[in-house]
Amino acid sequence: MKIGLHVADFTWPGGPQNLAADLTRVVTTAEDVGFTKVSVMDHVWQIRGVGPVENDMLEAYTTLGYLAARTSRVELLAWVTAVSYRAPGLLAKQISTLDVLSGGRAWLGIGAAWNDEEARGLGLQFPPTAERFERLEETLQICLQMWSDDDGPYNGTHYTLERTLDSPHPLRRPHPPILIGGGGEKKTLRLVAQYAQACNLFGGPEVARKLDVLREHCEAVGRDYDEIEKTVMFPLDPGADGENVDPMLEQLAGLATLGVTHVHGWVPGVSAITPLEILGEKVIPEADKL
Repeated sequence: MKIGLHVADFTWPGGPQNLAADLTRVVTTAEDVGFTKVSVMDHVWQIRGVGPVENDMLEAYTTLGYLAARTSRVELLAWVTAVSYRAPGLLAKQISTLDVLSGGRAWLGIGAAWNDEEARGLGLQFPPTAERFERLEETLQICLQMWSDDDGPYNGTHYTLERTLDSPHPLRRPHPPILIGGGGEKKTLRLVAQYAQACNLFGGPEVARKLDVLREHCEAVGRDYDEIEKTVMFPLDPGADGENVDPMLEQLAGLATLGVTHVHGWVPGVSAITPLEILGEKVIPEADKL
């Protein structure tokens, strides 16, 4: 099992004037101690459950481009891109650019979006749920076409592209891996089966059932279930002195028995660095054995 770092909170003691240096320190430490992926949220305001909306939040793809220049091994992605915030052709180009400039380390993490408050606040597109899912599927089709050798037109219900030219192509072939976030059993997991290289679920008692549903969708579309990486979003809090490590390892072992191969999560107090070092010393090597 591999472990990834999700950076969800940028309101750190050093303030915005030290944020670039602090973020560099966090992410390079994560890379050095063995985290395999680093992600940021695709939000423009802080989200409920993490902090007040007025807290510091960095734009995702600007941040990922910065991190590409500060790292050399970790894979980079937005966890996850709000499909309605960007035109699909531009999004595909952003992922291609990130992949080229990072030396082939970009993923497309994407979902149907949910934060109508920030969208209304900044005037971002946020159509009704059913339409967002339609746009999600068309966006996936457009990205895959742009990353292929087909630069012909695309004509969908919501998007029309006269020429799907993408130059340079991503370095990773046949294309950057796609992760679709969410556990919706009728739509989201069907899209995973049809288009994605990874799913993402939230840890909890429903993981086993969600994976069974994904398997059913794979059978329906003729996809090999084992081709899809099963990831779970999971809080990574080792405790101030590592007191939470053993219970965490028990939970990770339980997820591994279900077929989960990547756990991705936020680390409380991450800017202090010590929690990352504890995870690197006591959790990541043990998880690698699962």
